[in-house]
Amino acid sequence: MARTPKTKLPPAPPEPLELGFEPGEELHSLFENGSVAEASSLPPVLPLVPIRDNVYFPHMLFPLFIGRDRSVRAVEAAMESSHRYILLAAQRDVITEDPTPEDIYEVGIIAEVMQILRMPDNTVRVMLEGGPRARLRSFERTDPYFEVRTDSVRIIRGGSDVEIEAIIRVVTQLFERLVTEGKGIPPESLVSVMNLSDADQIADTIVPYLNLRVDQKQHLLETANVRERLEKLVAVLNREQEILDVQRNIRSRVESEMGDNQREFILREQMKAIQQELGERDERGDEIAEYRQKIHAAGMPDEIRARANKELDRFEKTPLASPESGVIRNYLDWLVAMPWSASTEECLDMAEAENILEADHYGLEKVKERILEFLAVRKLSGGTLKSPILCFAGPPGVGKTSLGRSVAKALGRKFIRISLGGVRDEAEIRGHRRTYVGAMPGRIIQAMKQCGCKNPVFLLDEIDKLGSDFRGDPSSALLEALDPEQNSEFSDHYLEVPFDLSDVLFITTANLLDPIPSALRDRLEVIHFSGYIEAEKLAIAERYLAPKQIENHGLTSERITFERDALRRLVREYTREAGVRNLERQVGAICRKIARKVATGATDPFVITERNIPDYLGGRRYQWGVAEENDEVGAATGLVYTETGGDIVSVEVMLNRSAGPDSRLTLTGQLGDVMKESAQAAWTFVRSRLTGLGVDEQSGIGRDIHIHVPAGAVPKDGPSAGITIATALASALSGFPVRKDVAMTGEITLRGKVLPVGGVKEKVLAAHRAGITCVLLPAENEKDLEEIPADVRESLRFELVSHADEVLRLALLKAA
Repeated sequence: MARTPKTKLPPAPPEPLELGFEPGEELHSLFENGSVAEASSLPPVLPLVPIRDNVYFPHMLFPLFIGRDRSVRAVEAAMESSHRYILLAAQRDVITEDPTPEDIYEVGIIAEVMQILRMPDNTVRVMLEGGPRARLRSFERTDPYFEVRTDSVRIIRGGSDVEIEAIIRVVTQLFERLVTEGKGIPPESLVSVMNLSDADQIADTIVPYLNLRVDQKQHLLETANVRERLEKLVAVLNREQEILDVQRNIRSRVESEMGDNQREFILREQMKAIQQELGERDERGDEIAEYRQKIHAAGMPDEIRARANKELDRFEKTPLASPESGVIRNYLDWLVAMPWSASTEECLDMAEAENILEADHYGLEKVKERILEFLAVRKLSGGTLKSPILCFAGPPGVGKTSLGRSVAKALGRKFIRISLGGVRDEAEIRGHRRTYVGAMPGRIIQAMKQCGCKNPVFLLDEIDKLGSDFRGDPSSALLEALDPEQNSEFSDHYLEVPFDLSDVLFITTANLLDPIPSALRDRLEVIHFSGYIEAEKLAIAERYLAPKQIENHGLTSERITFERDALRRLVREYTREAGVRNLERQVGAICRKIARKVATGATDPFVITERNIPDYLGGRRYQWGVAEENDEVGAATGLVYTETGGDIVSVEVMLNRSAGPDSRLTLTGQLGDVMKESAQAAWTFVRSRLTGLGVDEQSGIGRDIHIHVPAGAVPKDGPSAGITIATALASALSGFPVRKDVAMTGEITLRGKVLPVGGVKEKVLAAHRAGITCVLLPAENEKDLEEIPADVRESLRFELVSHADEVLRLALLKAA
């Protein structure tokens, strides 16, 4: 890092300071008669932090809030060093934002960095311990932070022990009087002073509690003669006592003129009068006035405005050096930044909203219909309708999140999204109490502040992946936010005031509904997203995915063209999913390879056909067609529903001769408890039907039955594989093969009844993707066939069964 040339500080002439001294008295020169000694234990070159509005003294432990980049870099440099020391020196003018070496006083203190903490508003809070005085000799560098060479300052006692003791008694008596007569100095400070015996430390401890200007404090810091400093401190304390007497007179006069009902006005008049007597201006006045203006303009409800003004009054009375000052400032910043009354104007044009939804998404008719119904009712009701809490439930990649963004666009509202996946701390939703260090509001309030309006479309993604532990249950914290009857007064632990969420259109997304607690699910209006069929995937790839990937990879439609047959082969042989996420990845992989060729000089246009896809992606990943290549004994195809959508599963059964007289049933494939119980029930039913299958009833005795469901790394559970297991068992025992073009789903009882199951639409779409031609469904699931697209229903044959005997009759190929 380049260093700037060393800069010698020009000698600063002494300035006349209004400290109550005799007019002709000369200031003590700190740097005369060998009062500066070379530092023996402290490093001579240190990072420098200019202090804008205060002067810090030795023997202090204090926090410092740093916002300027150059000062932050100086603190970081100190933390990276072996000694962790910095030099603190005050600015000559508090208004200067970017000080130069000439703008900084020559004497400061060396402080040790004890702790550093980054705050939510990008400032840095540093805990420091004040050390000895030091003088700036020269600037070693000014960028990216100040680094200076220093000399230590020798403290001169300046008098006999008796003289010093006498002055100390006068100082402590005057300070005690100020504390007891209500000067706003904490009583604990008096106890600290009384317990000290060192004259130098007593003077340095009292000065920070006095209401002095920066230049006055700086003058006392530069006074190395202890006796002289104590004498000047006596003058300051006497002046403070005179001001206190004047303040009493002003209070009495103002109270008699204005009456008891004008307390706030009286206090302000007192402050103005004191400032006039001192010839000072209130350095915090502009900040307090700015906060009052922001509170007035924020549009808060009356009770919240009263709370904000109360906190502002506390802030006004709290010393700047106090940690509580920063806490109150952050709280006020959050209150005035919240959108209490700001809202965006809704678009209630039905035709325009429908056009937006159709342009952004293909299919999803039920979801679009529900959004348009909400818009129509809101238009007719004049905006008084409470917003519903929608839950888009379906496998990944079917457009749940992107549809939420399109809904916001159609309604003309702002869109915000937070992901709840893996959230286990209740404070993530409700926020932290302000008593904790680094406390912040919850993610809902943070998002509302970010969007800046009270009626956005708010997407809560992955709500089914919320967790819970010793820090609370986030799903329970969501109940208040997602209940239309309660969310008008949502309470965040940090804000501690109610915030109205009733105008927010909440949309949640989930892959599975089962993990969502019932109390939370009851507040959601669930809209199911099923997987896309082949025709829909082709349309989405042509209209959205291919153009998007071509543009993202820096190509044009003249450079690369995807034929429809090529996209169909991608769907059939390179992806097997409910959504289109992996299909988009495959299209992107082809575009990357084309982009590389174009970047190396290829100029001919590229046409992606069905035949040349393996040149880019290699051999096919999936077999398009039936799940099984041949009719096999002991293997049946079932339909299951997972968080990634519907899928097919093969159930295999093998018979082995047992080592003992009893048969043993073995289940493998990482099956859950429910699926294991279904296998036990299927085995019991099949044994009761051995005679009907032409099998000796004793054939199963003394033989081990092994049931295996492939893909053992994937957990499987649920009762819907009951009839599939029963069919595979019956095939293995009878020797009759199972038809390869048949897939089935349904729960089985001991008596052979077939009970209804869920996820029929997703399962049927999975069968269609796998090339199945016949699907066996429970008779009670007939109503679910209406949700299946018409072209899928026409390409499949459905057999509705109510008993397992019908399943065996339809699925097994018995010998003629």
